[in-house]
Amino acid sequence: MVRPRRPSAQTALVLAALADDPAVWRYGYELGRQVGLKAGSLYPILIRLRDRELLEATWEDDPAPGRPPRHLYRLTADGLRWAAETAAQPAPVRAVTRLREA
Repeated sequence: MVRPRRPSAQTALVLAALADDPAVWRYGYELGRQVGLKAGSLYPILIRLRDRELLEATWEDDPAPGRPPRHLYRLTADGLRWAAETAAQPAPVRAVTRLREA
């Protein structure tokens, strides 16, 4: 179940990116570039969201020749609801300031 407190600023960015088009499967590298997070920050967020059943994960069915399959992600119905709730809440000033400075 979802924690009652607001997610970190980085998690909120990932949620918002995934909620932009919730039916589309996204892969980590693409998400990381979109939200400006490196793999060491992004993948732990994706793992936590998956462990809390807010995110679905699967392997790519038909990778391009010569490339291994990618792990794909999209929000579950609960994840989409939580993303909407998170987006409706004002972001803490400290978190917004840190993201602007990055």
